[in-house]
Amino acid sequence: MTGIEIATLMVGLLIILVSLGVHIALCLIAASMAGVMLITGNPMVPVRMLQSTAFQFLRDYIFAVIPLFILMGDLVGRCGAAEDMFKAVNRGLRRIPGRLAVATVIGNAIFATVTGVSVAAAAAFSRFAYPAMRNAGYQQQFAVGAIAGSAVLGMLIPPSVLMIVWGILAEQSIGQLFLAGIGPGLLLTTLLCLYIIISVKRNPSLAPDTAPAMPAAATPAFVERARSNAQLPMSPKEWLGAGGIGVLMMLVLGGIWGGLFTPTEAAAIGALGALLLALLKGMTVKQIFGVFYDTAKITAPLLVLLIAAQMYSRMLSMGGMTAAVQGLVTGLDLGPLEVMLIMVVIWLLLGMIIDSVSIMLLTVPIFWPVANMLGFDPIAFAIVGILVIECGLLTPPFGMLLFSVKSALPGQGVSISIIVKGSLPYVGLILVTAFLVWNFPQIATWIPRNLM
Repeated sequence: MTGIEIATLMVGLLIILVSLGVHIALCLIAASMAGVMLITGNPMVPVRMLQSTAFQFLRDYIFAVIPLFILMGDLVGRCGAAEDMFKAVNRGLRRIPGRLAVATVIGNAIFATVTGVSVAAAAAFSRFAYPAMRNAGYQQQFAVGAIAGSAVLGMLIPPSVLMIVWGILAEQSIGQLFLAGIGPGLLLTTLLCLYIIISVKRNPSLAPDTAPAMPAAATPAFVERARSNAQLPMSPKEWLGAGGIGVLMMLVLGGIWGGLFTPTEAAAIGALGALLLALLKGMTVKQIFGVFYDTAKITAPLLVLLIAAQMYSRMLSMGGMTAAVQGLVTGLDLGPLEVMLIMVVIWLLLGMIIDSVSIMLLTVPIFWPVANMLGFDPIAFAIVGILVIECGLLTPPFGMLLFSVKSALPGQGVSISIIVKGSLPYVGLILVTAFLVWNFPQIATWIPRNLM
């Protein structure tokens, strides 16, 4: 068999293994090693290639950014600073219809600047934003939709794990991708807020914002409900948490933006700042070590996935798959729009069955060279891809944010179907944002190309 026939066969094997439920990392490694062995005819070549790939990958300075950003976000979420920030934002939106849902969106946008994982945002905001909205009379579907729908901002607004993975796979500047996410992130945040405000204007029963009257002898639980509804002033410790997130945001993004830090250095400084904030907020040493342990549990599988993806990419290159796909696109005489639509459909379909990182690992090694060949703007293409892949976080049956919200609300009578229905408008708005970035790439490219 020729190299391209072997590579094609291995892609088919990969699809079969994934459909059978085999872990994506094992699928990638199995297909890659089998493909390299068949191409070279030497069983030791894939073993040595795996060793060199893992060694080169793990010793690279840039990969420290992944655990550091995850650690920073987890510390901020666990210490209660995210809830403090939500309350602070809520207090400034008293006259806006659906203000608690709008505060959830804006809170997620701010929280996204200190965490690169949407699942963390969904879990955190489910614990405090959902009770606040339900206590104020919000419809259940509308409340969970706002939480799940706005949690995707964590994968778009920097720092973002998806941007880091994309940058590694496509060999793009992670710092540039971080800055490229700011414009689209602000645009999507605005669209989500406008959707909530317009929806509540048209149907006030969705979010009546009915705060309970303050009784003479209020219980601690009632005081907490009242504070969530902006009836009571925030405590100094709550202002500390909200202000701490603001300081971390300026340190991380401001440092990268101003050229003071590399993304890895900014992640290290942000993690240190988050640790200090967690200590000031009263987290114990045992709780902090628990966060370290959870960060390791998240990071280790992700790094294994990335090593497997590097092997997969090398196998495709050895087999000539990249050149074959480029030749196919040229032979079919497809224009940039048609090719982009095909990619979008594939990303959306894959989003229904596998997670976002796995989608990138499978598709970017093939799609990225084609995009380069067709002259796509590399920064705008990356942001459009990340936006479309984000939709998979909200689409059944695999949507991770759907299950994150449900698992964070046990005993609340929240079903997956309710979360899906509430999230669908947000999926549409994500696709609208991707369409706007594709047609007006300056939304994504202006900041990294003019301020770096």
